[in-house]
Amino acid sequence: MTTVASGTAASPTAPAGQGVGPLLRAWRVRRRISQLELALRADSSARHISFIETGRSRPSEEMVLRLAEHLEVPVREVNALLLAAGHAPRYRQTPLDDPALGALRDGMERLIQGYEPYPALVVDGLYTVQAANRGIMMLLDGVDEGLLQPPLNAMRLTLHPRGMAPRIRNLREWRGHLLAQMERQIALQRSEELRELYEEVAAYPVPEASAADAEPEEPYPYFALPLRIEHEGRVLSFISSISTFNTPMDVTVAELAIETFLPADPATVKYLHALGD
Repeated sequence: MTTVASGTAASPTAPAGQGVGPLLRAWRVRRRISQLELALRADSSARHISFIETGRSRPSEEMVLRLAEHLEVPVREVNALLLAAGHAPRYRQTPLDDPALGALRDGMERLIQGYEPYPALVVDGLYTVQAANRGIMMLLDGVDEGLLQPPLNAMRLTLHPRGMAPRIRNLREWRGHLLAQMERQIALQRSEELRELYEEVAAYPVPEASAADAEPEEPYPYFALPLRIEHEGRVLSFISSISTFNTPMDVTVAELAIETFLPADPATVKYLHALGD
């Protein structure tokens, strides 16, 4: 019913030997917030923020957490900030197959199974597939066996020339959507591994568009960019939705995302339900 692929989690990204001050300043600049604005939000002073960023003052654990909250720093990077400031990490990074996350795994599997016959999957912060339902397995028909060896990567499976790409009728538009999504993540995070994945998939060749790919045979009033993909001689259309966990207290959980694909036209609904009968 589902597949769980074990992958290597993204490693901490704090540069070796770099103090907490430059790291906090980098996050502040990235968020386009002045020292004064950050100080007001954190109930501090611009002078104190300046002293922290220049290394003249070492922030307490409470101050690091407060600043990280107002800078919307991901929990993995909060740990890196605490370590750079000489404090213990706040958030655990529990392997997804750990018994402590059993309830989480069961809940996610029930969720994506209950979504059938529509496709749904769970990925981590590097788009490693952690679970997928039968709807996703259907979309992977014809994908090269080499890409189906664990750990599966959703971006490679979608954009690789031997993956789903040749069957995606609006590949240029869908590719642009996925690359823009990765660019936003890279801008909000500090992950060299994610950047390397982006550079890899962005370099995949894109075939020339054909006349048949230009417009759907039957126009529908799509409310979002659809994924239009061929399956056994039919063109299926899906709208993608991504869900994450609120206020995560674990690095692994913070980086999980559940992606569901909603049929975007009546023909796709009819075909998927016929397959499920």
